[in-house]
Amino acid sequence: MSIAMFLAHLVGDYILQWDSLALWKSRELKGVLAHGLVVSFVTWLFALPFDPLWPGVLFICAAHIAIDSVQLYVKPPILPLFRFILDQIAHFTVIVLALSWSGYLALPTLTADFAATLQDDRLLLYALGYAFITMPAWVLVKFAAYGLVKGSGPSFPGISNKYLGILERILMTTFVMLGQFVIVPFIALPRLALEWSKASEGEETAVYLAELLASIALAVATGLALSHL
Repeated sequence: MSIAMFLAHLVGDYILQWDSLALWKSRELKGVLAHGLVVSFVTWLFALPFDPLWPGVLFICAAHIAIDSVQLYVKPPILPLFRFILDQIAHFTVIVLALSWSGYLALPTLTADFAATLQDDRLLLYALGYAFITMPAWVLVKFAAYGLVKGSGPSFPGISNKYLGILERILMTTFVMLGQFVIVPFIALPRLALEWSKASEGEETAVYLAELLASIALAVATGLALSHL
């Protein structure tokens, strides 16, 4: 159940949050509620094989809507990167609390419980890793690159092609898992060749390079982590 809930978060909060929904959510409470319905359905769907009537689904979804709603009206004067990190910490904390209250995790033995889960749910961990390097990694790369290079919020979609970047990370992760590290640079070259002329002309060159390096680093790190399961 534990890995399934984190996987549900990645799917509901990222993979199934398309651009227009993300924009709507950032402007209106109706958008937050629509996004909350998506998260609710995905969370229930992923909990279904373990406990079809798990009350933790309602808690996670209500808290998710509350956290996103607060951000419509409360905008602390901090870097968007830090606000993004705090948002994710809040969501993950809610998931851990729901799992703990339901008996799937015990807070005093949280580390040991996670270690046992890593051994028992390897297929879900592979799914979690590959889900992470799709849309979640793209959003994380954007926030990190713009936050560290320019000290501002990200510009979506930016110069980089989102779907080419996702395909690139999937291939890199897979080859790293197979121990074929030498192939990684060659995977990055086609997109770099296609986008470099546009990236080098404007003021986004440093951001583009930061995004590229961060994307490669996340793919390699994920591949290494999955290879040790």
